[in-house]
Amino acid sequence: MPKIDRIFEQMIALKASDLHMAQGQRPKMRVHGSLVEVEGTTVLTQEELRGLLIEIAPPERWAKFEQGGDLDFAYALGQAARFRANYYRQFFGLGAVFRLIPSQVISLDKLDMPPALKTLAELNSGLVLVTGPTGSGKSTTLAGLLDYINATKFKKIVTIEEPVEFMHSNQKSIVIHREVGLDTASFSCGLTSAIKSDAEIIMVGEMRDRETTMLALTAAQMGILVFGTLHTNSAAKTIDRIIDVFPMDQKNQVRMILSNTLQGVVAQQLLKSADGKRRWAANEVLLRSMALGSIIIDGDSSKLVSEIQTNRAMGMILMDDALGELVKKGCVTKEDAFMKAINKQLFMTKFGIAA
Repeated sequence: MPKIDRIFEQMIALKASDLHMAQGQRPKMRVHGSLVEVEGTTVLTQEELRGLLIEIAPPERWAKFEQGGDLDFAYALGQAARFRANYYRQFFGLGAVFRLIPSQVISLDKLDMPPALKTLAELNSGLVLVTGPTGSGKSTTLAGLLDYINATKFKKIVTIEEPVEFMHSNQKSIVIHREVGLDTASFSCGLTSAIKSDAEIIMVGEMRDRETTMLALTAAQMGILVFGTLHTNSAAKTIDRIIDVFPMDQKNQVRMILSNTLQGVVAQQLLKSADGKRRWAANEVLLRSMALGSIIIDGDSSKLVSEIQTNRAMGMILMDDALGELVKKGCVTKEDAFMKAINKQLFMTKFGIAA
């Protein structure tokens, strides 16, 4: 049994989301959003940390890390859980972060997701984006969406990730998992292959470059339902980010494709609960409406705020309103919600927070 497994078992017991290890420091876990030192551990020397890391890394992956200084891979603790591992070199030596991936996919209902998300899972084609900062639960939400499709529809689903996180067993659908660096050379190569493979649904772990973004748009335009992620915290910033990836002479073309293919944006943030015992997700939801295409073509993403407010009955909601609902329900404190708010001045006035 690898030595680090004992710490992973503590993570599972404490329901920690992340483990941080750095040379010259004690290991720390993130529990319900707060970092705490791991009990029973001491300051890690270079030799100790290197021994812990090399023990669970595949030899060819460790060789890659020693050469390049960065490494991403998935590690399974038997049937108990999987971990997304990120190794890196830093100024003071070695470092690593491990993200806990539950062994079982959590359903949309158990995640307390807005009902509108199921309407996105009912789509047959188009682009759906789940966005948010690192650690906001994007992968968990995407897994819930795919699980709903897998359980209710006869589809071919292809996921392209680095590394593969949640594992989906075939239910009504066929689910193919492809890992960048192992099964395919890059996200763009994986997307190209998936488009040719009779896939009806493609999940792209990260739309990180121009080529991948254009391929995702093309696939959506061809009638495939494409799920992707971006590191943005609102629907307006998500649309702007996609357009900004492309040079000036391509922006109009991209706006036209996006206006025809974008079906929804779910921006997500995680907040510590008021009692400190769990975390709650706040979701901004943008769905396709009569005016969405025109707003994208006109390039005035500021209009999305009023569009979301006008279509609240469809299931749309602004991030600040979602945060406000969590405050009203007593799920989170108004101070924590304020820190995540988009329009802080308006939020501060609405909830009586002192400047």
